Amino acid sequence: MKFRIYHILLVALFISSCSDELVQKPNTSKVADSFYANEAELEEAINAVYATLQFTGNFDTALPAIGEIPGEDAYDETPANDGGVYGQLDDYNVIAQSGLIANIWKDAYKGIQRANIVLSRIEAISYKEESAKQARIGEMKFIRALYYFNLVRIFGDVPLVIDEVINPQDYFGQERTPKAEVYVQIITDLNEAIEVLPHRTEANKVRVVKTAAQTLLGKVELTIGNLENAKQNLEAVVNSAKHHLVEAQHVFAVDNELNPEIIFAVQFASGINSNSEGTDAYRMFNPTGRVVGNLTGTKGHGVLKPDFYALYQDNDARKDVYVGVLESGLAYNNKIAVPTTVVGDAESDWVVLRYADVILMLAEIENEQGNTNTAIAYLNQIRTRANLNDYTGATDKNTLFAEIDLQRRLELVWEGHRWFDLLRQNRTHEVLNITDDTKLVMPIPASQIAADPALHQNPGY
Repeated sequence: MKFRIYHILLVALFISSCSDELVQKPNTSKVADSFYANEAELEEAINAVYATLQFTGNFDTALPAIGEIPGEDAYDETPANDGGVYGQLDDYNVIAQSGLIANIWKDAYKGIQRANIVLSRIEAISYKEESAKQARIGEMKFIRALYYFNLVRIFGDVPLVIDEVINPQDYFGQERTPKAEVYVQIITDLNEAIEVLPHRTEANKVRVVKTAAQTLLGKVELTIGNLENAKQNLEAVVNSAKHHLVEAQHVFAVDNELNPEIIFAVQFASGINSNSEGTDAYRMFNPTGRVVGNLTGTKGHGVLKPDFYALYQDNDARKDVYVGVLESGLAYNNKIAVPTTVVGDAESDWVVLRYADVILMLAEIENEQGNTNTAIAYLNQIRTRANLNDYTGATDKNTLFAEIDLQRRLELVWEGHRWFDLLRQNRTHEVLNITDDTKLVMPIPASQIAADPALHQNPGY
């Protein structure tokens, strides 16, 4: 089940949104102040919030790229393509005029504004079922928290806006909020979401559910170093019994999307709305000129290095399933299905959170806390699913961490985690030889500073 497409003009923004079955609705123009009068109309606004997740600057291409290309396993094979913006990620020389960075900022704040609109108005709207209303509040707080988590990890301090913007002029001159305060809001949103979100069922698995908020909160707490809080939230996901590992060949299969391993995914569909509802990830992140059937036009951003492909043992169930290799020796992400329409219209969902990540984060936490046997037990769940024997190596903290880290690379490759893993672990110098700490955050887009000089640029840019 996918999301239907609506088109609504709200607060001078053209909003396209999604709900079940991807049935196109007629375009309408409505004034925000008079539009949200009942549950059905508010549900359209909620669908519009979900729709922002598909935007170019969010989980279509920009966030996957920034999470993967700066890491050690992927590189930009053809940096001249697309104005060099992906090559800049690869070379750690991103400029403030980068269109990719501008899209991340712009599209995240579009999503935040839409979520704020819903949150500011939903309390006054009567719902047939109060539980559904509370669930929608939780969904909006989760999505807002997700956007701020991405922003603060990418840019550092960012403007924190949690109220509906009615008059944009009111926000000119707002300086960037210290990231510690942004994290407080992220954690608050996620804790409040956990309280009202339902557990996953077959009927609601297309939406944000309780385990998604618990997983994201666990990742947030791990990122800022609160290991015990992270552990409690991640253990809650395990103890929910709503998720489990599935066979490697079924995790990303398009006929098995939203399977029990998937905790939250951004949904895409091929062949809908003039082939505009698919993801562009296949085209952007496959080796340049790769030809499958009659498809051409791949861009070569984020090709995997041959030495990464060689890390998979011959009997590893993930080899040639998660990652493929061409006759030329170039390796590529195989988690995005070959499009059946046009090259920029792949139907694969983008997986944001999944259970394997939960297990590996718990392994990392338990190892850091000195709980070696528990860490190995979590690690072996991943190794067993990969058709590997149980871990029998050294059990000192550093050696065990190296194995957990290796399995994160092999398991989560091209899901947008690697750069952020290295950042939170303070390993960018060790692994990537980055000696200039100013390169660990991206520049504030030049267009934003030009519009409002109160947004001071990050040092080094």
